Amino acid sequence: MLVYRQLVKITKVSNMCFGGEASMFHWGKWKKRMGANSSSKRPVFDEKEDVNFDHFQILRAIGKGSFGKVCIVQKRDTEKMYAMKYMNKQQCIERDEVRNVFRELEILQEIEHVFLVNLWYSFQDEEDMFMVVDLLLGGDLRYHLQQSVQFNEDAVKLYLCEMTLALDYLQSQHIIHRDVKPDNILLDEQGHAHLTDFNIATIIKDGERATALAGTKPYMAPEIFQSFVNGGTGYAFEVDWWSLGVTVFEVLRGWRPYDIHASNSVESLMQLFSTVSVQYSPAWPKDLVSLMRKLLTVNPEHRFSSLSHMQTSPYLADVNWDAVYEKKMEAGFVPNKGRLHCDPTFELEEMILESRPLHKKKKRLAKNRSRDNSKDSQSENDYLQECLEVVQQEFMIFNRENVTRHGDNQRSFVPLQELKKLLFFFFFRLCLCCLCMLSLKSPRIS
Repeated sequence: MLVYRQLVKITKVSNMCFGGEASMFHWGKWKKRMGANSSSKRPVFDEKEDVNFDHFQILRAIGKGSFGKVCIVQKRDTEKMYAMKYMNKQQCIERDEVRNVFRELEILQEIEHVFLVNLWYSFQDEEDMFMVVDLLLGGDLRYHLQQSVQFNEDAVKLYLCEMTLALDYLQSQHIIHRDVKPDNILLDEQGHAHLTDFNIATIIKDGERATALAGTKPYMAPEIFQSFVNGGTGYAFEVDWWSLGVTVFEVLRGWRPYDIHASNSVESLMQLFSTVSVQYSPAWPKDLVSLMRKLLTVNPEHRFSSLSHMQTSPYLADVNWDAVYEKKMEAGFVPNKGRLHCDPTFELEEMILESRPLHKKKKRLAKNRSRDNSKDSQSENDYLQECLEVVQQEFMIFNRENVTRHGDNQRSFVPLQELKKLLFFFFFRLCLCCLCMLSLKSPRIS
């Protein structure tokens, strides 16, 4: 009976929120309405104050992962729109995911690229850890595949070039993403691709190799399984280029080059790679097939795995890489701006089924603090409390605006120092000249 009531409630809210067509969302009209409803006087926050939950207005939920959710937010003082990913601390501790969250934060704080989903802020409260990142409204490639979008070759070629630049940049930063797939490639409103989700990414030093079994099985390179089964020499950046090849193949054809599922054993996959040949579409240009073979080469030593490799491909010979980087290449597929390209049930779950919804966080935290103050200091679960305290202490707070501002100050400070040096030498030489002139004019004593 309770489930029935919830379903009825969801249906009513769905019709109320989405006008009976849950997939439609008039984003442009909604943004104008938000602007009209916003106060004419923006709140002013102290630059020295750490960014926190109160600095943002929660607008709506747009996605979720295994232990985190994503919503659209607006920063109250600047009115800029972002995506905010939030992860419950207790769930992360119970699932042993805290290390992954911290590693993702460590990586995102050090990188910035035009074809990545970049981190802007990170902060925490008693319940959650927050990451505020670029807002991309075009949806991910998985969503569009599920909506039966037929991507043409020109559109996919641009995605290939943009992801090539993203992976080449990550390689220069010693980062292996390890989860390149359609789900983690987001489109902006103009149709350009951006790589996201660094939850299982890793950093390797020169000469080092990774060994962990990490990734999504259908997109994982053979050497990852080989290293796990036979204790091989490990793997490096080449695994991301294999994943890119699988992704491009899937977006073009609608299915993956190998029939791999999460239930497949590692041993069966090793046999699959050694016995099954990839079947390429006869309609594809020969140069495209040749490039795909280079990306899907089982031996990583012979695989294309850098920008310089990709630039040798005849299929990409006509690409203006500077124009790609500057987003001057017109996208072959532009998402409909009249839709919000995500599953609308995410918002309904947040409003109805979520036990700790964001829009009730302030009241909930205030109530919890009041209750905690009335209790003995001894926690019911000492171990969990200790873990929560460690997370609270070790969490990395980040503000890219402050980093950028500090960098600008440093750049303006250097010329000022140089100017001071020039002025010092100028006055020093001027004093010397004056002394010389005085010595010449002074009467000599015979």
